[in-house]
Amino acid sequence: MPRIPSLANRLKDTPVDGLKRVLLAAPRGYCAGVDRAVIAVEKALELYGAPVYVRKQIVHNTHVVSELEKKGAIFVEEVDEVPTGSHIVFSAHGVSPAVVNAAAARGLAAIDATCPLVTKVHREAVRFARDDFEILLIGHEGHEEVEGTAGEAPEHTTLVGSPDEADTITVRDPNKVVWLSQTTLSVDETMETVRRLRARFPNLQDPPSDDICYATQNRQVAIKKVARDSDLVIVVGSANSSNSVRLVEVALEYGAKAAYRVDYASEVKQEWLDGVNTVGVTSGASVPEELVDELLRDLAGAGYGDVEQIKTAEEDLLFSLPKELRKDLAGNTDARALGGRVDRTE
Repeated sequence: MPRIPSLANRLKDTPVDGLKRVLLAAPRGYCAGVDRAVIAVEKALELYGAPVYVRKQIVHNTHVVSELEKKGAIFVEEVDEVPTGSHIVFSAHGVSPAVVNAAAARGLAAIDATCPLVTKVHREAVRFARDDFEILLIGHEGHEEVEGTAGEAPEHTTLVGSPDEADTITVRDPNKVVWLSQTTLSVDETMETVRRLRARFPNLQDPPSDDICYATQNRQVAIKKVARDSDLVIVVGSANSSNSVRLVEVALEYGAKAAYRVDYASEVKQEWLDGVNTVGVTSGASVPEELVDELLRDLAGAGYGDVEQIKTAEEDLLFSLPKELRKDLAGNTDARALGGRVDRTE
């Protein structure tokens, strides 16, 4: 299983013209929805004992999944892999009603760790489908969140995967269309998709509130500010993390000379640092801060010990745990029940 590697003296401190420094984006890392989901698995293991099953990755981060596996979590693709009567946790990305029903049919004790911001989009889909709107769902085909949202109203939903796709889709009634979106997309690209949809369907309705989550937006705003002054941007996050991949794209779009995504600091290549004065650092919304700390230690060994934090927002949102997990074994309210352990240093 993946482990945080020992990184001492791995990167060389090579000379460059001028001073070396790190610009550290804030906010970065864990959001409230991820924090809630990870704690939900940990708390389920405490209450019910191992194994506790989790459908899909609880959040899209290799290290987090590995650490939970060590504690007794078993990750499965579908509920039919779970022994009858077991506890199963639904991931932060949400599930369709069909998955909920399949779990119930197997007699599974389900714990829903869906991010409340994703649940909000699900409720919007149900409401608009009830009013016979066609839902244009902006998102990535195959992503768990998209599958869950589309599953709320499959006969009313059309997926729009990119701005270019907005130019070609057809709708039943252009006067009854609304757009919704995956919560972890690029804000700029999503708005371009909406612009092109509205050019074709002027009566396109907006969702009641912004679907792209606060954490995704905040991390993109922060990396935009960091990128313009960075020779290199390093994003800590996993390949299947949509918001982490978007951070690399946004960094390049907003001025970084180079940008790369890594799961672990050990993946940073020496040649990336050739001629680099300023390294921008951030992490996706499902990345624990310890992985960023490892990267900063490795960069310090290469001469990038001067770290300046670039803060663009304060985050204080907290989500309560699923109701099944709010009390400890003695029946007392768990200290984490109404807010988890979000790091306030960002």
